[in-house]
Parts: sequence; C-alpha cells; structure tokens
Amino acid sequence: MNKLLASAAFALALAAGPALAQPTDILNASYDIGRELFEAENATFVPAYEAANGVAVTVNQSHAGSSAQARAILEGLQADVVTFNQVTDIDRLVDGGFVAADWQSQFANNASPFYSFPAFLVRAGNPKNINDWADLARDDVGVIFPNPKTSGNARYTYLAARAWAEEEFGGDQAQVEDYLTKVFLNVPVFETGGRGATTAFAERELGDVLITFEAEVLSAVDLLGADKYQAVTPSVSLLAEFPVALVDKVVDARGSRDLAKAYLDFLYSADGQRIAAERNHRVIDETVAAEFADRFPEIRLVTVEDTFGGWDQVSEEHFADGGLLDTVFVNQ
Repeated sequence: MNKLLASAAFALALAAGPALAQPTDILNASYDIGRELFEAENATFVPAYEAANGVAVTVNQSHAGSSAQARAILEGLQADVVTFNQVTDIDRLVDGGFVAADWQSQFANNASPFYSFPAFLVRAGNPKNINDWADLARDDVGVIFPNPKTSGNARYTYLAARAWAEEEFGGDQAQVEDYLTKVFLNVPVFETGGRGATTAFAERELGDVLITFEAEVLSAVDLLGADKYQAVTPSVSLLAEFPVALVDKVVDARGSRDLAKAYLDFLYSADGQRIAAERNHRVIDETVAAEFADRFPEIRLVTVEDTFGGWDQVSEEHFADGGLLDTVFVNQ
C-alpha cells in the first residue's frame, strides 16, 4: 500500500463507522469544472475507504452549473452530497427541505475545504495586453465567461468585476453600471457553465480573455501548454469558497449518511487537501498550503460579506428578478 493510500485509510478508519449496513455508492453533485478534481479525490478515497472498512464503494459524479445542480436536486436528482461553488445554491436546498439549516457548522471553515477566485486566461504573449478588470470593457476585447443565471462561476465573475468597479469609481453607481454593461456587451456567447466557457475560449477560439476560477485558469495552462496560454492575476478579486454539504433528505432515505460524511471528511484530510492543491485549488490546511505556496501568486481578495453585505443581501439585491444584475446583463 503506498504512503498516500495508507495515511488516507488510517484517517478513514478513524472517521468512518461500520459500513456493512450502508449502500456502497453515493452521488456527488458538483459544479461544472470540478470533474477532474473530484475524479482525483475519488481515486484515493475509494481504495482508502475499502482498506479501512473492508467494503468496496463507488462515488458517482454529476457535473453542471452549480445553480442548475441545485435545481436538479430539488426536482429529484438523488445526490448524497453536494460540492458546490456558491453558498446560495446550498441555501436553496435548505429552503427546499433537502439540507439542514446548520450545514455550515457541520464541517470546518464554514463547510468550505478549499477556495479560489476569478482570474484571467489569455493567449500566450497576452496580445491584447489584458492585465486588470478595466481592460474587459475595452472595445477591442472579447470576454468569455458563462451565464450568471445558471453558473455560480459567472456570479463570482460579476461580483468580482463589480467590487473592482465600486472601488475604481468611488461608489458612483452610474459609472459602475456603465462599466459592467460594457463588459457584458463584450461577451459573444454565454455558456451555461464554466467548462463550456473554457471550451468556447480554448477550442472554439472565441474571445481574447476567459474569466474563470484561478484553479481552472492554472489547470488550462498546465494542460494546454504555456506556449499557447498564460494566466493573469488581476489586482483584486473576490474570494470564492467551495462549500460542501450532506443532502440530508437523500442520505436519510438511502441510509448512506456514514459513507457520505466520510467522503466529505476526506476532502479536509491532508491527503484530500494535497490532491486539491495539486489541481490548483488553494487549501485551508496550512501545512499543505505551504507546500504549494510557490504555485500561487499573491492577490488581494475581498469577500461577499465585507463588500456586498453577505449572500442573503446579494441574492436579494443582485440576483433576484429585476435586481442589479439585470440592469447590466445584456444577453445577446
């Protein structure tokens, strides 16, 4: 047994109870660009759980825009756990009776094992000299990000751009809205999720800059080559926490709570954190974060709470029908 598997198995032996009475499979409903991350997490979790408990298990995956996933669960998708990129989408499940109201207290760091923020992916050499949020409103720049109506990823992009504009224009709402309208007008097509936006930029060669989570930006450079693409870190961005939760209504009906909790606990283990960091997610384990510090540039991050008054206020003021998003969102 290799070192990683052995340490993971030891952690799971401590965390997991008797597994014989449980189902041997769970479904993780996750955000659109989380495929590779959770495939890697599963590849270590599954054999470690078997080594610790003597039971072979399967973790199935479902990926789409975070908001679309929440809607699918409300409509019947039998997900045992969610690993989303937006608090409000889990809160929708709370409102629907699927997730406990105290879900953020059930796991460390408000139930967010790792984090990221909106960053830029440009073509090698940065031919349009795109360096910060101001450049996204230029007439000669095509911008790619998904639809904020369906994608948590895109909502972070909208909020990050708005946070920059609020600072840049001293809170002048007319200038803020003019800037954001120009940015939205520069988007040639709105994909439903983050991975579709990456495909539009990299494979269909649309636009001059892709705005997505830094984890996706750095992974695209790793996968597609630094000779073709490069990452740009803006002057400021918005902290994007990736919350996780048990879907209580499903795990209680299926009897899968112990297995589902063991899976989410694994994401917080040193091994789970290391897997996330290797795939360009910033992690909360200080020891693991220090191992990967050279991978991540420094950046000033603002939060939804400090800048916009929290997610409840954001949902009401920005994302409700007729809210501030609708005043600037030009859906061509």
